[in-house]
Amino acid sequence: MDGDDAFTSVTWDRSDDAAFNQAGSSLPGSSGGGKSTTSEDVSFGSSLGPAGPATPGIDGITRHALAPLARGASEGDGERPKWQGFLLVQVCEPRRENEGTKEAFISYGIRAETNLSHFTRTRLTTRRRFQDFVFLRDNLKRDFPACLVPPLPDKHRLEYLTGDRFSVEFIERRQADLQLFLERTCRHPTLQRAQLLRTFLESTEWHVDMHTHVSSTHGRQSNENHYSGPGGGQPGGLLDGLTDTLLNAFTKVRKPDEKYEAMKDKLERLEEGLASTERVVTRARARHGDLATDYEDLAGAIEGLGYLESGITDPLNRFAAANMEWSRMQKQLASRSTDDLLSSVHALLAYASSHRNLLRLRDQKQLDFEELTDYLSGVVTERDRLASLSSPHGAGHGHGGVRGPGIGGYLRDRFDSVRGVDEERTRVQRMQRLDGRINELQEAVTTSHDVSVAFSQQVAREHTVFTMAKEYEMKELLGDFVDGQIDMWKRGEKLWDELLDKWPEVDA
Repeated sequence: MDGDDAFTSVTWDRSDDAAFNQAGSSLPGSSGGGKSTTSEDVSFGSSLGPAGPATPGIDGITRHALAPLARGASEGDGERPKWQGFLLVQVCEPRRENEGTKEAFISYGIRAETNLSHFTRTRLTTRRRFQDFVFLRDNLKRDFPACLVPPLPDKHRLEYLTGDRFSVEFIERRQADLQLFLERTCRHPTLQRAQLLRTFLESTEWHVDMHTHVSSTHGRQSNENHYSGPGGGQPGGLLDGLTDTLLNAFTKVRKPDEKYEAMKDKLERLEEGLASTERVVTRARARHGDLATDYEDLAGAIEGLGYLESGITDPLNRFAAANMEWSRMQKQLASRSTDDLLSSVHALLAYASSHRNLLRLRDQKQLDFEELTDYLSGVVTERDRLASLSSPHGAGHGHGGVRGPGIGGYLRDRFDSVRGVDEERTRVQRMQRLDGRINELQEAVTTSHDVSVAFSQQVAREHTVFTMAKEYEMKELLGDFVDGQIDMWKRGEKLWDELLDKWPEVDA
């Protein structure tokens, strides 16, 4: 089946997984004597700590150790993700290339550090443009259909129409988005071991490697179409697949798994909570902006009052300056802390949407299995009906004719009788064809069941990875927002205390 062929390209079916499982990787910061780091040493999203060696040239890099290598990683627990090491990345130093030409673009520096065994070096440095990230994401999604590949920021923005895509604000925002995309990809236990990701980070001839990967992918798909049966590579097959997808989009799974229904429910509540948070923060940002404008207007009015009251001009000017500074702090809070929170919420919503699409794809696999099972049941029923016919005609026994039950089958039987067709021979030939169809369908049902089960197990692991990433990112974004709020109010407290300390001098 086409679905099965596509599914076998995912890494959990690869034979080289044994190479990763043979020797445990040691994280930086582990003690000597070859002791490997386990989940008791490093948890998801934690830093490597002071014991880890410094990385030259990577200052301030977010060190996602991501190595729960022991907890829940036994062979009997198939729904726990397994990490073989760490892969740390930093997107930095954006640079404008081909400046002054129509082909101008922004390239981004990438620095990485890893202890994964399939990389040729432990420290990596390269440069890539946004289209390279798009290629990486699209091909990872095609090569690993059961994995939660993180989304990329949308390229079709107003800045591409207005020419502001080279502005400092746009470049900084895109750099942050690409950083988040790579962090999510590199901390994924399956994607971090993808050959394409290794090439993306290591290759010095990336354009050649891109064409090579595309050629090999097309070659593999051609072989899959060749072995998938007649017409597998024809346009009709694509149309049939599109038709099945549209039909299944309005079909529900008859026997939904409570575990995956609970995942959908949690994801829906998360999206509702994030959307509500986005609305509240947006309103708060607007109010902070209005408040900053009011304080700015107040500062101007007080400053004007100082010109009229010559005896207290200096204190009023200081009070006006304090209000102006407080207005600036309000605007700074809106432009930094609040905007960063909104951007993080948008990114997390996009990540949740990708996870929802993956759950839909799991339902699609289950629907394929259920529909094949129904089809097989119908063919077996028809074969048994033909076998139960006690006479060549079969009429009068409640089983219908050789051509099937109902008025249509009866008319076809009568037409064959007029033509002199041997109905017994026709019955035997139909039974033989149905026997062959049953054998094919039994194999297809078995394959579809195996694919559905394996896909569901992988989706369960992906949900665990998503939950861990969500918890870490929520902690980071809310912590940064709270830190920004605390910093603003502390600076405001200091500002007003300094102003109040000078008022007694005026009274004296």
